[in-house]
Parts: sequence; C-alpha cells; structure tokens
Amino acid sequence: MNEDQIRFYESKLQFEIDPWDSKAAIDAGENIVVIDARSAEAFARERIPGAISIPHRTISVETTAGIDRSALIVTYCDGIGCNASTKGALEMARLGFRVKELIGGLEWWKRDGYPTEGTSSGSCEIGSCGCDGIDSSESVS
Repeated sequence: MNEDQIRFYESKLQFEIDPWDSKAAIDAGENIVVIDARSAEAFARERIPGAISIPHRTISVETTAGIDRSALIVTYCDGIGCNASTKGALEMARLGFRVKELIGGLEWWKRDGYPTEGTSSGSCEIGSCGCDGIDSSESVS
C-alpha cells in the first residue's frame, strides 16, 4: 500500500464534504451549520435551505458569536470558479471551528438535485455571483 496516498486521501476527507454527504447529514439531524460565504446579495438571490449568510470578508469573533462551537461548519460559495468558501473555511478554522468546505458549492448542490431557496433559482450572471463577499453596492478597497 502507498501510505502517503492513503494519508493524503484521509486528510482530504477531513476538510471537504460533497453535497450528498452534506444533505444526508442535515437530513439525519446532525449538528451542522451551513455558512454561505458569498455576499449577502448573492445569499438573498439563492442559497441552500437553512444556510446562514456570513460573507467571508466579515467573518470575525463578533459575527460568529452565536454559532455552536461543537457544530460542524460547512462553508460554500457558487462553485468551482469561486473561492469564497475556501476563504470562509480558513477564517472559521482560524477562529477555532471544525470546518469542511462543500465541494462544488451551490452549483454542485443543485446539480445533485437538491433544493435551493431565495429570490432566484437561476444561474448568476458573470461578475454578480458575490464570491468576493462584497455586495455590489459596496466599494472594493
């Protein structure tokens, strides 16, 4: 057996979760908090049911104060072309939470046939997805 390869895959599973495993855990009532790390504007348009909005740029001790520290945190963003979930997962880990990043984000969640909620069920337009964690009304500094 290739021990390095086994360690790699074991490690990878410590930090990532796919939509099927996420949905199964949520449906089973496991202690999971799903965080949408995109902008609040993107969250309002479409989100995973039950998710909370904490744009990655705003993650802090104050914005996470009400989150159960024993919960598994699952962060997500739009999908493979966005890294807001990675940035959110990093910040949550820095704050001491147990975190996994949702593989494929909202796009793969929908691809697997799971429901979403919000004001839109369509795809976002280029440049409007909110992966930068900033509402379009905010300025980038």
